[in-house]
Amino acid sequence: MARTPSAPPANATPDRFNEDRASYTLRGSDQPDIEAGVAAIREVVQTLRPKPGVYRMLDARGDVLYVGKARVLKNRVANYTQVDRLPLRLKRMVSQTRGMTIVTTNSEAEALLLEAQLIKRFRPPYNVLLRDDKSFPFILLRTDHAYPRISKHRGARRAKGNYYGPFASAGSVNVTINALQKLFLLRSCTDSFLARRDRPCLLYQIKRCSAPCVGRIDEADYAELVGEARDFLGGKSGAVQAKLESQMAEAATALDFERAAMLRDRLRAATFIQGSQGINAAGLADADVFAAAANGGHFAVQAFFIRGGQNWGHRAFFPTHTEGLSEAEVLTAFLAQFYEEVPPARLVLVDRELPEAELLAEAFAGAAGGKVEISVPQRGDRRRLLEQASRNAVEALERRMAESGTKAKIWREMAEFLELPEPPARVEVYDNSHIQGTHALGAMIVAGPEGFLKNQYRKWNIKTAQTNDDFGMMREVMGRRFARAQDEDPDRDSGMWPDLVLIDGGKGQMSSVKDALEELGIEDVALVAIAKGPHHGREGREVFHFPDGREKMLPENSPLLFHLQRLRDEVHRFAIGAHRDKRSRTITASPLDEVPGIGPARKRALLLHFGTAGGVRAAGLEDLQKAPGVSATVAQAVYDFYHPKG
Repeated sequence: MARTPSAPPANATPDRFNEDRASYTLRGSDQPDIEAGVAAIREVVQTLRPKPGVYRMLDARGDVLYVGKARVLKNRVANYTQVDRLPLRLKRMVSQTRGMTIVTTNSEAEALLLEAQLIKRFRPPYNVLLRDDKSFPFILLRTDHAYPRISKHRGARRAKGNYYGPFASAGSVNVTINALQKLFLLRSCTDSFLARRDRPCLLYQIKRCSAPCVGRIDEADYAELVGEARDFLGGKSGAVQAKLESQMAEAATALDFERAAMLRDRLRAATFIQGSQGINAAGLADADVFAAAANGGHFAVQAFFIRGGQNWGHRAFFPTHTEGLSEAEVLTAFLAQFYEEVPPARLVLVDRELPEAELLAEAFAGAAGGKVEISVPQRGDRRRLLEQASRNAVEALERRMAESGTKAKIWREMAEFLELPEPPARVEVYDNSHIQGTHALGAMIVAGPEGFLKNQYRKWNIKTAQTNDDFGMMREVMGRRFARAQDEDPDRDSGMWPDLVLIDGGKGQMSSVKDALEELGIEDVALVAIAKGPHHGREGREVFHFPDGREKMLPENSPLLFHLQRLRDEVHRFAIGAHRDKRSRTITASPLDEVPGIGPARKRALLLHFGTAGGVRAAGLEDLQKAPGVSATVAQAVYDFYHPKG
């Protein structure tokens, strides 16, 4: 859910908000734009009916400026035509509006959910944005195998099984899985690995698996362990611990000290999980806890995730595009976007009253599988838990602001050293990767003042340049990148043009990039190449090459040098990883990949039946038709591919 943007704070500056591709300043020359925007909105209002739904404000390019929801679309949209009543920021938005897209829904709750989806998809500059493109990890306990596997899971939940989470980070879920393996001895290997084992693996030796792969445990006993794991993860940890204590005492009484020691180790693992929670979640089964903090126009939201009475970690979020909004409004918008992908807990604790708490609860009920309560506790353990979350939010925001201040200083120093007119908002770093000219590709990473923008990384397979010509490869990559930019965004108003291009290389790479851009008529993009200095291979002596042939260096202990090295190392990492993936795909490629209409399953069936790709090539039509899972049509297609007529 996103709130309609309100007036900017009195201390807001145009420079700060320019990051969001808008401006607080309304110039006299903008008045015709406002009239055009109002006319476009009025045209849409005439077609609307008093129904709930979602609307999108579009600019002249068709890009989404703002996504909003309404209980009565006609009334909400009509408000934007009352220009005199709008704050400056909304006036600016209306002046950019040239069209709208309307979607009606059955209820306002449905509109809220759709609005959150569209905000995540389009990331409009006038909406509060939850900038977090990482999915949350879960623990998955499969149910579609005789010996279920326990594993970490991200993304769509398509596999049959029980999902436990969300966990705040991959680190927290990895630590928990390691402890659960010691506690319940469940396998973590894949089904194919399990099927081909003929002796126990190392995990059995270190007492983190019961080795069902080689029959060291039967199906019934393994099912008992799985049941205990479900109970433990489902909130019945006390009962599981009591059972282990009882079994350990019985084993000791029977002088079965080996079994008693094994049960003792499992009990220690359970105690470790219980003792590493970090916060007191007593009295809570499943709950999410949120607290907001604000300082100087910056916002932080601290989240605790409690499932089954256990804390599955905490994380701080820093929503953007929050100018002029209250903490309650930001938290409301945050929750709608946060739960667009993460299943809500049945109890959501917040540190302040929310303007649309009932609507949020109604919208979340479907994903939660029942009624959701959004509560602001006033006393007791729940209140103390919220106060702890609030302290964490304040501390996280203070750290963020301190880090931002340090980053801002470094980016100002970067602008000064690299002779830029102002600190860059977008830096693109380029590198090539190949092995003796094979599998060559070019790579680009993107960084901004807030860090790496990994969803904007790109790679290019080298097509025309000689694959052992680094200069030619760089020229091709730059030509393709900026030719497309000129086609798609000639006015450079999308925020996707770089303020600085940083090239991994020396004079040769700089000359290649400069020539490629000049051929496209581009002469106003700042170019700098970073290369090892006279002592090649020694970090700290990098030389920075400028288009006019000048060279500059930084002191070895310069924070700016470390930052630029980090940018260079990141493009190295990305390029090498992309090259490794490309090489791996080539190694595992099969001649059958070239046959049209043959998917993985049919390719596997043919290889299993004939043994090799050569056997498939040599097979007759009748033999191909006999292969399991291969239809007459597919057999004919394979035969015709290897035996073309004429």
